[in-house]
Amino acid sequence: MGNMNEESEPLEPPDHFALSAAIGWLGLGCPGDALLELESIAIANQAHPAVLKARWSALAGTRNWDQALQTAEALVAHEPQSSFGWIHRAYTLHELKRTSDAKESLQKVADQFREEFLIPYNMACYAAQLGQLDEARTWLRTAARLAGKKRIKEMATADPDLLPLRDEIAKL
Repeated sequence: MGNMNEESEPLEPPDHFALSAAIGWLGLGCPGDALLELESIAIANQAHPAVLKARWSALAGTRNWDQALQTAEALVAHEPQSSFGWIHRAYTLHELKRTSDAKESLQKVADQFREEFLIPYNMACYAAQLGQLDEARTWLRTAARLAGKKRIKEMATADPDLLPLRDEIAKL
């Protein structure tokens, strides 16, 4: 998910405390409570990147994909130089059964974030789900090069999106 505490300008109390509490609720697996905390943050700070990241995580936790997409779109608009919004927007599109849109969205920024292993990893997932297995293999190898074969093997073995490549994942 990335570090939700990364931010250029920290929030001031009491919004800082509400954000910290929301992140705490997320850590406890209580996304609904996190959303309640986030609602107490001043309107002027609702578009703060750290607030948007926590909101996306809470919305994803409640499987509210329509609002999660709006939040991810806001993140991309506010921080286009950060991979978090792009990755999470694509993931949300995939969850909304818009996998080809998800893949296209990440394809546009793959060169911009060459060192971010989650982009080729997710591209492998989306390609596999779209039946583009040769492309999925290529993306998976790229992810393994960036993050290490062991890490990618562990992730890919447990990932239902990569089921079409399950037999090959062991050979990574």
